[in-house]
Amino acid sequence: MTEISFRDLSGMAEFRAAEDLQRAVWGAGDQPDPADLMMVVQGLGGLVGGAFVAGRLMGYIFGLPSRDPAVQHSHRLAVLPDARGFGLGIRLKWYQRDWCLARGISRVEWTYDPLRHINASLNIHRLGAQSGRYLVDYYGEMEGINRGIASDRLLVDWRLDAPQVAARAKGEMSEAEGVLLPLPLPDDLDMLLAQDRTAASALRMKLRAALQERMAEGARIVGFDRASRCYRLA
Repeated sequence: MTEISFRDLSGMAEFRAAEDLQRAVWGAGDQPDPADLMMVVQGLGGLVGGAFVAGRLMGYIFGLPSRDPAVQHSHRLAVLPDARGFGLGIRLKWYQRDWCLARGISRVEWTYDPLRHINASLNIHRLGAQSGRYLVDYYGEMEGINRGIASDRLLVDWRLDAPQVAARAKGEMSEAEGVLLPLPLPDDLDMLLAQDRTAASALRMKLRAALQERMAEGARIVGFDRASRCYRLA
């Protein structure tokens, strides 16, 4: 049986390993969070946690303190491609939840690309987070796997003690109520970008317009239907 452990990173060697891990996940040109910065942020009260498989760092999570002591901004989550299948991504998020609750932090916010259905499934469906804010071209022009398409993001609101979050932490899954937005996400955004960047950009604009319109009317993303790859709004 493979030994898997979750803990805070310790020492510059592990911070440098997290820096290398980012390069492996996001590709050449994407700027990783530097090892010394992660070390300093950890010392100031931030989270730099890792998933270790047989003693090797295979995933990491990086959370920053915010102006509100009860809110953490989750900046990065990454898992090496050859570690997929262990559920490290979601287990790192539950590690983050436990870490935050133990320190009086009740909310975590982060951004993700609304076109990536794997992220939508993790963040919205499996973790029980919601979103009511769409950020247009948030990071500007990016490199690596995000190169060549506007860097739109959803701002996720994860209320750690909300009933749906607590239920999911115990493995109890239920479908959120709400209306499906009939705009299926691509099965593989990276493949679509490689094969037809124009089509990927057009889909970005279509989803942007639809979500902005509904959020302006007060709607929030409360669920994600994995079968249809569509957001659920209420």
